[in-house]
Amino acid sequence: MPRLASRTQDFLTFQVVELFKQAQALRAAGRDIISLGIGEPDFTAPPQVVEALERAARAGLSGYTAPAGVSALREAIAHYYETEFGARVDPSRVIVTNGASGALALACAALVDPGAGVMMPDPSYPANSNFVLASGGRPQLVPSTADKRYQLSAQDVRENWAPHTRGVLIASPSNPTGTSVAPAELGELLREVRERDGFTLMDEIYLGLSYERPPRSALTLDDDIVVINSFSKYFTMTGWRLGWLIVPQSIAGTVEKMAASLHICAPTLAQHAALACFLPDTLKVYQQRREAFRQRRDFLLQAFAGMDLAVPVKPDGAFYIYADLSNQGLDSMTFSRRLLQEAGVAAVPGVDFGPAHGDHTMRFAYTLGLDRLEEAATRIAGFLETLREPAL
Repeated sequence: MPRLASRTQDFLTFQVVELFKQAQALRAAGRDIISLGIGEPDFTAPPQVVEALERAARAGLSGYTAPAGVSALREAIAHYYETEFGARVDPSRVIVTNGASGALALACAALVDPGAGVMMPDPSYPANSNFVLASGGRPQLVPSTADKRYQLSAQDVRENWAPHTRGVLIASPSNPTGTSVAPAELGELLREVRERDGFTLMDEIYLGLSYERPPRSALTLDDDIVVINSFSKYFTMTGWRLGWLIVPQSIAGTVEKMAASLHICAPTLAQHAALACFLPDTLKVYQQRREAFRQRRDFLLQAFAGMDLAVPVKPDGAFYIYADLSNQGLDSMTFSRRLLQEAGVAAVPGVDFGPAHGDHTMRFAYTLGLDRLEEAATRIAGFLETLREPAL
């Protein structure tokens, strides 16, 4: 039997995977399970996108594309970034990828040398650490706090930059917290990284799902960064496996060569279908869906407040609420298991997102309609009541 590389032993495991299996088993046994766990929108691709896929398939547009993607799609993404996020981007800097995961893998392969440290906040999306590890790098989780909106700060960079540190990985809005970095604070952080000749890898997957202010890309603050985005979340195309990178012009050619070797190209039919995402009528659909997510967030925040389930920081984006269990008397793993078994509600324990707050936090995804969220809230409230009942 071949021996695994030593770094694979360091890969983080996800409790959400086990949770998903348990939820599936309960459903198979006839239980009604409400999932606030997996970060997958209940909306599917709009009709315009499905119709574009069908047209492309009938036209036989299923062969390989250029490694960086269909030119028209790269141009559409660049235009979208200018009109929606205020960043002027040359289409030659856009690399279409196999989902945001493919974008992150490609970015880490291009930026992370063996032994290089990549700083990111704790809590953060756990796969980020695994992509760094897969490239031979060393994740540097920096504990963050509610007063920092659970984000990395310029002060964190100054205090934690080590001799082996080469860059930072930031998500704004964030998974799991739904919080964004304010533009002024982000600008200061980017300056600190640049002064150290480091790279910034910016996850903007949830940027379109911003609720409190018009979203602006980090590219408006520093054009010399690498941005990741995706068609999965805002564009509700999770299984289509399509994302993109925006890279500095100086490395675009090299990254495209790497994409050719590592991925050949992103799914061709999905690329042709994604062109329909940027049609005016389709964008209206997405704007309506963003408002639906905002309404779901507001409902669940109010429901949690009424049942004394603490949310230290109001999420301003994505579709997650990061709740604090400190006054509930259970650690997050126990809370998650019991909530699923006793109330039929799946949610992700904070241990998936880092050790700093993992034992006393939960992530709830509001990716279901209000009717199911109302039922989930009722079940969670009932479960919390049982925790407060004195033992006999």
